[in-house]
Amino acid sequence: MKLIAFTGMPFSGKTEAVKIARKMNLDVIRMGDIVWEEVKKKGLKLNDKNVGFIANQMRDKFGKDIWAIKTIEKIKLKNKVQTIVIDGVRCYEEVDRFKNSIGNDFLLIAINSSDYLRHKRALIRGRKDDSKVIRIIKERDKREIAWGIKDVINCADIIISNDDCLEDLRLKIIEIINNL
Repeated sequence: MKLIAFTGMPFSGKTEAVKIARKMNLDVIRMGDIVWEEVKKKGLKLNDKNVGFIANQMRDKFGKDIWAIKTIEKIKLKNKVQTIVIDGVRCYEEVDRFKNSIGNDFLLIAINSSDYLRHKRALIRGRKDDSKVIRIIKERDKREIAWGIKDVINCADIIISNDDCLEDLRLKIIEIINNL
């Protein structure tokens, strides 16, 4: 099995990359959905504050790789799938957990975008847990940086710039996946 994981700061283009992978008929597991499941189990409203709180709480209680562990549990249920795409690797401990579980068939792709463009996208995306307040968006950036996402981006096997148009990102993602 091949595992392709996407990382990047919030609103860098990971969701778009995953949409492309789905259109190419690849199975996708979004780590954020696993966090959302935990938020709902706790009876909390799905918003940025609660998602961040639960993500932090679980990392503190069970280790920084807890979301990778939960993702690997879902991967094991797809034992006949050749390639799985993971959306949302945020800390190096998750990278280690995936590499130890998958081995050489793990590919980490980082999507980079300027803060200006990411924050502009944040205001228009409209996902359930998105904020429309720049201060809160910047707080989310700080939270993910504290988790170690910059280290994850820096250790990626492939780094894609997403400061151009959406079509350019699509072409880059399609090319990378086709070359695997």
